[in-house]
Amino acid sequence: MVERYVTLACVSNEVGGDLIGNARWLGVPVKELLDEAQPLDGADQVVGRSADGWTCGTPTAVLRDGRDALLAVGMNGEPLPIQHGFPARMVVPGLYGYVSACKWVTELELTSFADFDAYWVPRGWSPMGPIKTQSRIDAPRSRNNLTAGPVTVAGVAWAQHRGIRKVEVRVDGGPWQEAALARSVSVDTWVQWSWRWDATEGRHRLQVRATDTTGEVQPEQERPPAPDGATGWHSVDVEVG
Repeated sequence: MVERYVTLACVSNEVGGDLIGNARWLGVPVKELLDEAQPLDGADQVVGRSADGWTCGTPTAVLRDGRDALLAVGMNGEPLPIQHGFPARMVVPGLYGYVSACKWVTELELTSFADFDAYWVPRGWSPMGPIKTQSRIDAPRSRNNLTAGPVTVAGVAWAQHRGIRKVEVRVDGGPWQEAALARSVSVDTWVQWSWRWDATEGRHRLQVRATDTTGEVQPEQERPPAPDGATGWHSVDVEVG
């Protein structure tokens, strides 16, 4: 078995939301299981089935492309907690949970997208769920009252299995300023960022955007989570006195 750091994100996460988290996972590489199974041509989907009857469909090609997709049995140095899927769950970097993060796994079945729709697909969600490039401001919080002078603006950004190239912040629609990035554990985890702002008195709006290592810039257009993940720039409004 291997241990890997992977950040998981829920497709229901709104822009600036907290339905995302990072952990150290222990498990068996799914690629090894599939290589042993020797999928037939056309078996382009792996369906994970849960003890509660839930299903999710993951592209077979994603599970075999070399990323650290795991059938995990441990989390942060401990046995996998029940709420996180004990005794085994799927962890797939770069995909939203609704197409990859099957908990309480009872079965993995090779099939095709043409032959089977997993739980969320007939309910209007996309059968494919690649994670979008996103960023979030964690400090300061919206409606915080700040003192004029140096203020540290900070947060996280993520683009699992692509990695973050840069994060930029702007104030009141002004020019974008590049933030400092902390060391990233891997392309499969989020990265912390920070930027020093010389805050002046008044009401201000802070915005953030990220660029991943492919050059894709986080889009400004605001879209809801359905059908394949929210988009938009996270912003916070603050008062400086």
